[in-house]
Amino acid sequence: VQLQASGGGSVQAGGSLTLSCAASGVDLDYNWIGWFRQAPGKKREGVSCLSSITARGGESTYYVDSVKGRFTISRERDKNMMYLQMNSLKPEDTAVYYCAADLSVYCSGIDYWGQGTLVTVSS
Repeated sequence: VQLQASGGGSVQAGGSLTLSCAASGVDLDYNWIGWFRQAPGKKREGVSCLSSITARGGESTYYVDSVKGRFTISRERDKNMMYLQMNSLKPEDTAVYYCAADLSVYCSGIDYWGQGTLVTVSS
């Protein structure tokens, strides 16, 4: 299994970035998927989680409060790709971002991690 994250970079506050994650060996459509981040000197935190397309009630998205209304998680069905659209970026969003896949639910027990992509937001 491989998850390959890309799209990180440097941007000024208020700018936007879209992170991408390409997967092989795991079907992103039929698993819960998420984005996590780790800022310098801090613990890794969950940013967003998207349910499997077969989840009861359909797809559901979850976001940490600090990114609600600014970030959007999505998947491209049948392409095995996932994305994180980040708008109105703030310096506190600076971190290494990781894509992840969870074979259970709610991104509570991540089974596979991508290698991380660095996002730097300057004020």
